[in-house]
Amino acid sequence: MITIVDYGMGNLGSIQNMLKKIGVNSEISSSVAAIKVAERIILPGVGSFDKAMANLESLGLIEPIKKKAGGGTPMLGICLGMQLLANGSEEGNLPGLGIIPGKVVRFNVPETMKIPHMGWNVVKYKETCPLYTGFEDMEEVRFYFVHSYHYTCDHDEHIVGTTNYSYDFTSSIQKQNVYGAQFHPEKSHRYGMRLLKNFSDIC
Repeated sequence: MITIVDYGMGNLGSIQNMLKKIGVNSEISSSVAAIKVAERIILPGVGSFDKAMANLESLGLIEPIKKKAGGGTPMLGICLGMQLLANGSEEGNLPGLGIIPGKVVRFNVPETMKIPHMGWNVVKYKETCPLYTGFEDMEEVRFYFVHSYHYTCDHDEHIVGTTNYSYDFTSSIQKQNVYGAQFHPEKSHRYGMRLLKNFSDIC
């Protein structure tokens, strides 16, 4: 069972529908009690950093999420949910969860390039990361992105995927049992299905 955290900002239904399509049971919850007993957690997110952190705080979810991350529960942050794993973001003033050390910064690209970075793009991944098990049999691994900010890790060993948009940026992260995907697996067809199935199989 995967618990999808509902804090008012995320494609909850789309994620749950994708999980159902690949035969993985899930629940959507904003309950502290549900988070405390969750076997696996997905932290989704669409919107602004400070609003997301304020919502998590108001629901009393920050400490339970951090305890689950520190206790070994598999956790996947998606898009803004990945960014919330950082210490903070240029987008706002509130501190992040601080689970994977780093900061979120705005894209610094030429004026001719559009922000947000939107659409399909290639992810160059580390084969040692469990999220990407079995991807070596795919010709080109592509996922769907929509974001104006990206993660900068304090430690390179936490970077497990990179993507190019004028320059290489971190598009996937891992620290032990905690994972992050800047892209939307729930919108990424067979690539997203494979990644979410891999996450569901992590013990």
